[in-house]
This record gives sequence, structure tokens and C-alpha cells, in this order.
Amino acid sequence: LQGALVDLVDLSLVAKQIHWNVVGPRFRSVHLQLDEVVDSARAHMDTVAERASALGVPPDGRAGTVASSSGIKTTPAGWIKDTDAVGAMVDALGSVITRMRERVEATGEPDPVSQDMFIGITADLEKHHWMFQAENA
Repeated sequence: LQGALVDLVDLSLVAKQIHWNVVGPRFRSVHLQLDEVVDSARAHMDTVAERASALGVPPDGRAGTVASSSGIKTTPAGWIKDTDAVGAMVDALGSVITRMRERVEATGEPDPVSQDMFIGITADLEKHHWMFQAENA
């Protein structure tokens, strides 16, 4: 749960950073699509943090914790072309999805409730991933 929380917090931050800096002919559509990812990631991170709390595990979404343990590559500073923004989101979402699928496998036997939550989150992230992949097809 802690790893999922970190990945979702970072995904929301990466998407917002790109959102603020995207430029190019597809600015508007990519800009709006990024906000959809931010909204999803924020909703999912709250669900994950509350699940951890329900199990008696204190969630840790502090900046230092996120920076030291996220599975997402660092986002470059400055303006980012729309095509590069889309590529960065494909990569970021792909990283989080890979780690979420590992969590699905790991929680099957010991915690099917968390597994079900991870399955739903993964499905939602895969939808975003597919839509960003279609942008650069």
C-alpha cells in the first residue's frame, strides 16, 4: 500500500508539472488530458492511504518519501513539447502500471480486499495509458 501511495502521489505531481509546461499544437487536448490523470491519481491515492490507515499502517505521502521511492523517472524542467509530454506520460503510466500489477499479484492471497482495489486502480491507469499511447500512434 505504501508503494502504491508513493507512485500515485508522484504520478499526480508529474502530470501536473507537465500540465503546467506543455506547449505545441496539441496543447489544449494534452493539457486537459493531463488534468484527468491528476484527478484519477489523487482519488486513488486517497483510497490507498485510507486503506492503509484502516489496516493500522500510517500512510506516508511526504515529499521526501515520494522522491526517494517512486518508480517514475524524473520529469525534465522547463517547457515540454506536446509530443514529448505524451511520451513522458506513457512512460510514467507504464511504470506505475507495472508496479501496480506486481501489487495485484502480491496481495491475492494475504489481502484480497487490497488486491481488488489495486485491480480497479490498474484498470483506470491502463485506460489513461491507452489514451496517451493513441496520441502518438
